[in-house]
Amino acid sequence: MGSSAPPLRIREVAGRVRLGLDGFGDVEADTLQEAADALVARLLHIAIALRSTGIGPVYAAGCPGPAHLEFVWRLGDHAAAGGDPRDLLFGPSPPAPNL
Repeated sequence: MGSSAPPLRIREVAGRVRLGLDGFGDVEADTLQEAADALVARLLHIAIALRSTGIGPVYAAGCPGPAHLEFVWRLGDHAAAGGDPRDLLFGPSPPAPNL
């Protein structure tokens, strides 16, 4: 898997946004921003558990494989070093326009 994130899924369900990452389940919220925040929180929770105990809160229906666990480990390393986990999950944010 290298440096790429697992496939990201997004869809609308009953007027809500469902956002998911292969191997890590889905989150649902009223807006895309809220769903993104919830997904980041879920992945950081998994990364912290993985780094501290060697296994995180994974889900039987979509148990992550080694490449997925490597990604979430890198996500945790990136966040622990002060980086924004969204950069690895969604790609780097574009620079703010000069107004």
